[in-house]
Amino acid sequence: MTADLRPARQAGRIVRLAEKGRPQVRFRLDGVDCQALSGDTVLTAVLVSAPAVRQSEFGPEKRAGFCLMGACQDCWLWSEDGGRLRGCSTLIADGMQLRTAPPEGWQ
Repeated sequence: MTADLRPARQAGRIVRLAEKGRPQVRFRLDGVDCQALSGDTVLTAVLVSAPAVRQSEFGPEKRAGFCLMGACQDCWLWSEDGGRLRGCSTLIADGMQLRTAPPEGWQ
């Protein structure tokens, strides 16, 4: 078994094996600089860089998306300004600033 030597934040759930030729997109996740590829959904971009999308509201589990088509409500993230977005149906954009936890006082 080979150990993953990437920093903890870089140890994503998804490992990209092919289709690496698209332009890179830079974004921030919980204040950490990350990279994705143009055309990736936010869900794919986050899971390339992190092991989960968010913390479950109902228990200690981390969530990583479920249906991948916008029906399950499992991939919601927050933008740095406090707005919510659905990771599986939103394309990543250069300069996005995303959070895996709701902003202070979010309702």
